[in-house]
Amino acid sequence: MDGLNIVMVIAIILFARLGIRLVTGYIKMKKEDSDENNDNKVGDD
Repeated sequence: MDGLNIVMVIAIILFARLGIRLVTGYIKMKKEDSDENNDNKVGDD
């Protein structure tokens, strides 16, 4: 493997890890937000 291939592999791995962290953080934030909305709806009834 030449230098360009090594750099491309490292970049793809880093972007994949960043994407996974962003997606999991977004899902967790959205889940907590929906839980808060459900709590508010229960309290309003």
